[in-house]
Amino acid sequence: MRSWTGVMWFYLLMAIAGALLPWYFNIQALLGPVPFTLKNYIAAGFANNFVASISIDFLIAASTMMTWMIIESRRIKMRYIGWYIAFTFLISFAMTCPLFLFNRERLLK
Repeated sequence: MRSWTGVMWFYLLMAIAGALLPWYFNIQALLGPVPFTLKNYIAAGFANNFVASISIDFLIAASTMMTWMIIESRRIKMRYIGWYIAFTFLISFAMTCPLFLFNRERLLK
């Protein structure tokens, strides 16, 4: 096995943080007084102009990055890209993006 580079460690640490930190807040929301519904979830993402700005920024960036992830995975023959896309919606994009970059780096090394 080849040794991991500093950037690989960084991507891996960001993937771990990207899985744990968003879910901490998801759990807090699920335990809160407002019931979880898709309508409430979307409404919270557009509760005011500041939050709407962050939500739109994220949607544009994540859509662009996921498109690149699909194209890049085909280019370098990276397998299981469907899992990254699925986990984006099930866990978090903050986890799948650096995890993809970590595995891409491993494959190209």
